[in-house]
Amino acid sequence: MTPIFGGIEAGGTKFVCILAGGAEDIRAEARFPTTTPEEAIRQAVGFFRHQQAEHGELAAIGIASFGPLDLHPNSPTCGHILPTTKAGWSNTNFVGAIQQALALPIGFDTDVNAAALGEWRWGAARGLDTFIYLTIGTGIGGGGMANGHLLHGLLHPEMGHLSIPHDRGADPFAGSCPFHGDCLEGLASGPAIEKRWGQPAETLPPEHPAWALEAHYLALGLVNWIYTLSPQKVILGGGVIQQAHLFPLIRRDVQTLLGGYLQSPAILENIDDYIVPPALGERAGVLGALALAMDAA
Repeated sequence: MTPIFGGIEAGGTKFVCILAGGAEDIRAEARFPTTTPEEAIRQAVGFFRHQQAEHGELAAIGIASFGPLDLHPNSPTCGHILPTTKAGWSNTNFVGAIQQALALPIGFDTDVNAAALGEWRWGAARGLDTFIYLTIGTGIGGGGMANGHLLHGLLHPEMGHLSIPHDRGADPFAGSCPFHGDCLEGLASGPAIEKRWGQPAETLPPEHPAWALEAHYLALGLVNWIYTLSPQKVILGGGVIQQAHLFPLIRRDVQTLLGGYLQSPAILENIDDYIVPPALGERAGVLGALALAMDAA
């Protein structure tokens, strides 16, 4: 009998929960807004209890969550969301609440690390051992692998809060990050775009000056990660990046900013295959949660 697993992608805007035997064997799915911790976790638990009654006991659950997170097994707050930009979620014992309700093995990591794991197992990063995955949406987050291992360390990567050059003459917007103001997330996330221009990013036409500015900020972040981590591929996901016209702008600015310093054909000749969207599309995060569950089992 094929084991079945649960996956939770906890994003800043919505939760996605799935029941699956594998990436090509999704049995059930539910989506609902990320409201309060109590309500969102209760809805997730209710989904899995209902599905277990119909499909049988789960082998494990994977949680791919926005952060920052405490991922250290020996920490007294392991499994918690640490102080975060998402109102009401700071210090939530996410893993503890799911574990208490369902008593199953649980895999837990950042949403971006999980999406990276999903892309490595089933998507655009298959066959690689060092790459990064970025999501640009409600916030900006980054994760990935180095030498075949997901990046963790002191806590885990917080690539969205990178400090980048900000020309206040060209862009007087102060930034929207409550912690840092004009970090990358504060300048280039979906809420930053809306606050700067007075309308949601998805309503701005391709010729709007917002997009050249957005591409430039993202390219500034990318060149720093390319220099420091030397990824074999860069995968860009999230709601903002679904504007397909952004990719050529980002690739061009990355090449310009690198200035020919990195003599790699991947960057000089094949950049269209180097900076790419996720092969799993919008499912990268929740399939990453599925991969976390499989590993936990």
